[in-house]
Amino acid sequence: MRTLFAQFTFFLCILSVSAREIRVLIWDEQQPAQKQIYTNFLGNQIAESLKGNAQLSVKTAKLADPEQGISAESIDQCDVLIWWGHVRNGEVDPARAAHIVDRIKQGKLSLIALHSAHWSEPFVQAMRERTREDAPKHVPAGVRNVKFEYKTPERFKVPKIDDPLTPSYQLKTGADGTAIIEVTYPNCVFPSFRPDGAPGHLTTLLPKHPIANGVPLHFEVPHTEMYNEPFHVPTPDEVIFEERWDKGEHFRSGCVWNVGKGKVFYFRPGHETFDVYLQPVTLKIIANAVDWLGGQSL
Repeated sequence: MRTLFAQFTFFLCILSVSAREIRVLIWDEQQPAQKQIYTNFLGNQIAESLKGNAQLSVKTAKLADPEQGISAESIDQCDVLIWWGHVRNGEVDPARAAHIVDRIKQGKLSLIALHSAHWSEPFVQAMRERTREDAPKHVPAGVRNVKFEYKTPERFKVPKIDDPLTPSYQLKTGADGTAIIEVTYPNCVFPSFRPDGAPGHLTTLLPKHPIANGVPLHFEVPHTEMYNEPFHVPTPDEVIFEERWDKGEHFRSGCVWNVGKGKVFYFRPGHETFDVYLQPVTLKIIANAVDWLGGQSL
């Protein structure tokens, strides 16, 4: 009898988790150029596409809102944060972004960073945190009493194609003989881009991943901006999509990182004057990511 009761209780717990409402906040800086394509702004377009899912509670926020739309209260009441930032990334309060990353580290929030949000304050801080987590892995065998020193590259500076990759880890010896690993944080960008609207050809590298559920093995984003590798970020835990262009460029266009107990998903296709987020396949990927990441943030 006790065994049956325990099984029934476990079933109720699983049912409760599966039926749990996922709270989604979509943040958009809302630059005016978006309205060339998205008459009610890009973030609101994504919100409308998600509102058909009864398991989601979807809210929107923007830079012009009180507390930049990311008050501690709004972040604490969110399971998945979708972020669109581009020309105003530098205006976001670093302290508010730090609270977002703290929630990610605790496993209470997941971040979806879209396109130019590679330079957003939350994404950059999350990648710096992941760099710190990775640092002990770069201690050579047999080396003890290591000290870590961290260097921050110039913000919003595009590297040259032959610049050293970041993050980087360099072993040095201090004046007192102490082993030092000099860690250079990632600058979260790439050496070249081309906003000409040429089509991006994507391949699904992990077709069994929940984010790729129902997504073709090969698909095209008809009009998008080009980003070219190398992408200066920590090595992703999962690369779900790869993108290529007819002129030969390529990019890891769908990446997942573990950050503390939480996760960050970066999805590359975009540009505010192209119809990327009117395409069913890109909206399907975002919906899949919300479902999956929302289940991770418990």
